[in-house]
Amino acid sequence: MTFKQQILLRYKELIQDRIDVFQDMISGLTIDAQNDAKGSAGDKHETALSMMHLEQEKLNHKLKEILEQKVVLEKIDAAARHQKVALGSLVQANGMLLFISVALPKITIDSKTVFALSPQSPLGSKLMGNSIGFEFDMNGKPYLIETVE
Repeated sequence: MTFKQQILLRYKELIQDRIDVFQDMISGLTIDAQNDAKGSAGDKHETALSMMHLEQEKLNHKLKEILEQKVVLEKIDAAARHQKVALGSLVQANGMLLFISVALPKITIDSKTVFALSPQSPLGSKLMGNSIGFEFDMNGKPYLIETVE
């Protein structure tokens, strides 16, 4: 398995773990609401149910965002080699490894730190469509694309 394939696999696992956590939280709230509905009545009960419903809506919204991230990751072919920065590219710039995919936390594989960037992020948008040797400034800091794969 190539380094880029390992990165993609790790991010897919991270996304799936997040999906599982949110689904469990939503399921738990649903069960709590059903149990609360069986044994309570009055204003306190209505307030508690309303709060659970609001929390469930927030969790559903976050889950939807994570599922959208999963769709983007599923589109990436980690075996593809890129001449220019595109979705799924692994870019080295200023010694940093940047995985063009979706905005996710940094990970470490084989003692190498990898940052996942969205193509729409400020840095991601500067990188998109460019190739090795491209130089640009970002917030007063010069950047150089060293490798693209």
